[in-house]
Amino acid sequence: MSISKSFLLELQHEVASSKKIISCVPTEKWDWKPHTKSMSLGELSKHIVELTIWTEYVLLLESLDFQSNYEPFKAASTDELISYLDKYEKAVISAINMFDEEKWMDEWQLKSGEHVIVAMPKVAANRFIVNNHIYHHRGQLSVYLRLLDIAIPGMYGPSADDMNK
Repeated sequence: MSISKSFLLELQHEVASSKKIISCVPTEKWDWKPHTKSMSLGELSKHIVELTIWTEYVLLLESLDFQSNYEPFKAASTDELISYLDKYEKAVISAINMFDEEKWMDEWQLKSGEHVIVAMPKVAANRFIVNNHIYHHRGQLSVYLRLLDIAIPGMYGPSADDMNK
């Protein structure tokens, strides 16, 4: 199986999982934080959605520079986040389908001006900077929702909430 095909299979499952958990986030609770040092519920939800399009950045750009070619993601509601996930999923599927398999090993950089935060092959950047990052924050989001006594959907099988329906 090609690298592109494996990422497409993963993307389809994981975007569906992101949609399930993001759809549980009440917009009216976006300002809630479990701790003063934590991101708010809205910030965390927006970050998960924004990271989805980063696969396109990894594939189409040589680098993402927070000081020059990056614009922070903005959304105003949970419904808007789901719309962005739908849009981003289509864009990323298209980018992966058009991507030259031979270029997965090309270097990609995450930068802040002249400072290189990380440089690695595109295949590794998509795994570590994008996908694993999304999974990490989805795990955080599930804890936030649990603390708010909001049912958590199963993503890799039924959740405890699914089992008690």
